[in-house]
Amino acid sequence: MTAALWGILLGSAVQLHQTALWSIWIYAAFAASAPLLFGFNAIYLNSLAHHSASRWCWLAAFALLAFATTGMRASHFESRTLSPALEGLDLRLTGTVAAMPQAFALGERFRFAPDSAIRAGQAVTLPALIDLTWYGSQAPSSEESGAGVLASPRLPAAPRAGERWQFSVRLKAVHGSVNPYGFDYELWQWEQGVQATGYVRNGASDPLPVRLATGVGYPMARWREQVRQRIMERLPDPQSSGLIAALVVGDQRAIDRDDWLVFRATGVAHLVSISGLHITMFAWLAARVVGWLWRRSSWLCLRLPAVHAALLGGVGLALFYALFSGFGVPAQRTILMLACVGLLRLSGTRWPWPSVWLLACAAVVVLDPWAMLQAGFWLSFVAVGILFATDYEALKRHENWAGGHFYTFFMEQWVITLALTPLSLLLFGQVSLVGIPANALAIPWITLLVTPAAMLGVLLPGLWEMTAIAVSWMMLVLAWLAGLPWAVWSVAQAPLWAAVVALLGGFVMAMRLPWSLRVLGLPMVLPVVWWQMPVPAWGEFDVLAADVGQGSAVLVRTSGHALMFDAGPRYGEGSDAGQRVLAPMLRALGVQLDTLLLSHRDSDHVGGAPAVLAMQSGTTLLSSFADAAESGVLCRAGQHWRWDGVDFRVLHPPPEMLQPQRNTNAASCVLHVSNGESAALLTGDIEVAQEAGLAATNLVKADLLVVPHHGSKTSSSAQFLDAVSPRVAVVQAGYRNRFGHPDPLVLARYRERGILVLDTPHCGAVMWRSGSDPLSTCQRQQSPRYWHHRVPN
Repeated sequence: MTAALWGILLGSAVQLHQTALWSIWIYAAFAASAPLLFGFNAIYLNSLAHHSASRWCWLAAFALLAFATTGMRASHFESRTLSPALEGLDLRLTGTVAAMPQAFALGERFRFAPDSAIRAGQAVTLPALIDLTWYGSQAPSSEESGAGVLASPRLPAAPRAGERWQFSVRLKAVHGSVNPYGFDYELWQWEQGVQATGYVRNGASDPLPVRLATGVGYPMARWREQVRQRIMERLPDPQSSGLIAALVVGDQRAIDRDDWLVFRATGVAHLVSISGLHITMFAWLAARVVGWLWRRSSWLCLRLPAVHAALLGGVGLALFYALFSGFGVPAQRTILMLACVGLLRLSGTRWPWPSVWLLACAAVVVLDPWAMLQAGFWLSFVAVGILFATDYEALKRHENWAGGHFYTFFMEQWVITLALTPLSLLLFGQVSLVGIPANALAIPWITLLVTPAAMLGVLLPGLWEMTAIAVSWMMLVLAWLAGLPWAVWSVAQAPLWAAVVALLGGFVMAMRLPWSLRVLGLPMVLPVVWWQMPVPAWGEFDVLAADVGQGSAVLVRTSGHALMFDAGPRYGEGSDAGQRVLAPMLRALGVQLDTLLLSHRDSDHVGGAPAVLAMQSGTTLLSSFADAAESGVLCRAGQHWRWDGVDFRVLHPPPEMLQPQRNTNAASCVLHVSNGESAALLTGDIEVAQEAGLAATNLVKADLLVVPHHGSKTSSSAQFLDAVSPRVAVVQAGYRNRFGHPDPLVLARYRERGILVLDTPHCGAVMWRSGSDPLSTCQRQQSPRYWHHRVPN
């Protein structure tokens, strides 16, 4: 059996590393060949008592079956994706709101299950689930919409879960930013079953949206939404109401961004989502209650032992709680684990702990193979494995003496924290140094007080006020811990080999071994702790144009310094490129910025600046506008500095342009970076007039050009391109952005001159390095996966 479980994990993992899917018939042929191995094992190997060969045959057969079934599922799912021919067209949809809508500053976001779709009077086929945005009374920014829409105040009563609606929409394929060590949005949507995103057409010339029916489907989602609404109405404080809504109905988006930063800095973020800990605790309490009630009836006990009834009741009620809280991936994993352990106990089977752990892991992978690519999967299962491996029952023996419960609790936390530190450093590039005291407070406070009281508040709403007080007290302590200057320790992202070695070292230090053996695990952890990312040689530099959507952010590194040119857009309330893309990327690369240069004040260039500056203490701010320059320096033509044999020169704007004006594009800072052999030109949003002035200086020649104004038709004049004469041009723009960047006429101008144009929608982040033979690479080509969107040319 163990060989079969390992085969399931191995086959699924191999399939997940495919860069492109094969035909579904090829996977079907693989699946059909698996029974041949089963037959060979049963007829030949078993008859010869080749036990070792038989185990290998089982492993190969189940690996083949897992590989084939995962591929078949992926191929079937991909076949139902949105047709590129339907992107950006007006479609008339009829369907049902499939989940709780999420309100934001400009309207509502919700998941929609279309029943039918009409385009110009003809029926068209759409994916089963799409994510829609319904803008209200304000027009969305370019960062919000990513496509053309001007909203009008025609949003009727907000859509609710389970309601049927008919409205006009515009859709596009699921497309996310792809950056080094960045969050894989397209994989996340793939796991959710979502294959298109879009917005409701709500303009004055569009057909009026129509609510067709209420309460016709998704009863659990409707109930969850009603409970969330009651929580929000009863608790005006968003900090308390957001946390309680997250714990009761699984609405993690209700938690404020600043509170999330506190939870992550203190290492308690796993407690404020519906995690395995919550589900397990609920199952344990439910089993105790069911068992106690069952023993009150001799008639019931004669028909089913109370132990079995308690086990079934605990798992069943935990499943209900998981469904009510949204049945997220962590909840699904925990329910499967509880079900596997419960079935083993009901059958009277006693497996060794590695087999039980492996069974739970394989069960999750069978249900959701793509969970293997999620950090939570590894954290939860490695934590469980550590408790098994370190002999948790031995820890519990200390509960017999006074204070033993506290000793057991702190030892458990110490063991898990010690062993998971290398894995946390690998997955997130940071670890909380205040995690043990923070968890010592938050685990009992949240699991034994806040969560039960919040859940009981569904029946007795008055408990929510008491829970809010408990939440506020806890947040005071956590905020103090998060504010300590040494609260979080960050390191560069280590390679896989170093992470595996460090994880083994964590196991060794956590296991119940003599200390003389435990200390041998310490050197194994050091490669992760001291890992340094490769940097350019002295006199060389590299450029990373990040994929931030419709905006600009470019990282320039020398051997000992780093500069960020612009900080990307603000995506919406509480979300920007600095927090979502740049800060994690800089942390993973181990980069400490010396300078943040903001070319001009447009939000698609400065939206992420506060998050970057908050993370990068001691960074010098350089900008072209006075309000930012109050805490920094104004950039102006003629400024020059030299880092590690590389020259940085500001070419624009001249001092007379640094005055308040309506057109901030004209005052964009322009930076020229050169080592005498290779050069790069970073241009902001300058337009034709500024390009003409720069071309006349004969200082703009460069191998790499970050295309002015995202490829707008107001820039990239022929005179300018001839003066720069770049080999490579990079366009930072959003997929299907509402401005139409880059303009086709501009692209033709580049191609006429034989310039290689790389744009972030096709390429993801663009990496370029100086040298006698400059090299440019695309992140989407560096790490392709079959679930990644392939943008049509």
